[in-house]
Amino acid sequence: MKSSSNPKQSIRNIYREYHSTLLLLFLFFCIRSSFADWSPVPTGSMVPTIIEGDVITINKAAYDIRVPFTHISLLKTGEPVRGDIVVFDSKVSDKRLVKRVIGLPGDLIAMKNNQLILNGKPVQYEIIGDSLVEHLDKKSHKIHLLENAAPIYQSFAPVKVPEGYYLMLGDSRDNSVDSRFIGFVPRKELVGRAGGVAISFDMSNAYMPRKNRFWIDLN
Repeated sequence: MKSSSNPKQSIRNIYREYHSTLLLLFLFFCIRSSFADWSPVPTGSMVPTIIEGDVITINKAAYDIRVPFTHISLLKTGEPVRGDIVVFDSKVSDKRLVKRVIGLPGDLIAMKNNQLILNGKPVQYEIIGDSLVEHLDKKSHKIHLLENAAPIYQSFAPVKVPEGYYLMLGDSRDNSVDSRFIGFVPRKELVGRAGGVAISFDMSNAYMPRKNRFWIDLN
């Protein structure tokens, strides 16, 4: 006699044997999708704050509680503030990006020779050691400038940020595809706020761990 197998019965048997593991995996991915996640950073657009090979943590509940695996917001939990490092899924560039919030809805923003002008007032800068520090409201952070950078990176005319949108820039001001190129970022594209660097790997040195960059707070 030929033996026959029942696919439905096989699935039931697998479920009975592994249902606890499957449930844990499902809950794990739900948590990653809606509450907390991590993401590797393959580019240097946020140097010196975040460098290539860093793996950053993401607080996905910072601004919204969303339906798992979607951008559908169930509950708004907060709004980005100036200086936040935000992860977002850019429809324009068709990739996930990480940038810093510079302009909030209603702000008038301009840049002249890498000098930000916020609502008519020049943003303050300070040289500390070998670093150039930018002071945004109550938050300060280092930025990186390149010699002989293309003028398109260094200046733009005053623009008003529309409601429901944000103006994002990279900390590596002369090496970042940000709102100067992709436009204002819609709030609905925000994934969450970057919390810190969990681990880091040196991409130029066989991905060796950079132990001095483990568990760095970005806030």
